[in-house]
Amino acid sequence: MTGLTPYLHFDGTARAALTFYQSVFGGEVGLNTFGEFGRDDGPADAIAHGMLRGAVELFAADVGAGESALRLDGVMFSLLGTAAPAELERWFAALAAGGGTIVDPLQPRPWGAHDGQVTDRFGVPWLIGYEV
Repeated sequence: MTGLTPYLHFDGTARAALTFYQSVFGGEVGLNTFGEFGRDDGPADAIAHGMLRGAVELFAADVGAGESALRLDGVMFSLLGTAAPAELERWFAALAAGGGTIVDPLQPRPWGAHDGQVTDRFGVPWLIGYEV
């Protein structure tokens, strides 16, 4: 793997988040629990390390005792031009579904591109778009 890969820390929802992201982006999910890693600072079935490998790659874990969970402000995950336009449109709709929020609809822009912003059900903001 090369490049930047976000590592998200969730408050008990890492398994659900990675499963959701796999349903959106495809790929393979790998999960390791606190119990498997011999950690006792959280529930044995909590995720100590998880990853999504595929077109979009993410790492995620549940926080242990005393650790801070995900809080995002002033940042978006940008998927500009990372797939075919139809795939990006599908990703946008899937991220908005089931409790996500469309911040700015995916639409044509005056400069010729299409883009939009959505915050998914886990509070992760995304910028998705493409050139025509």
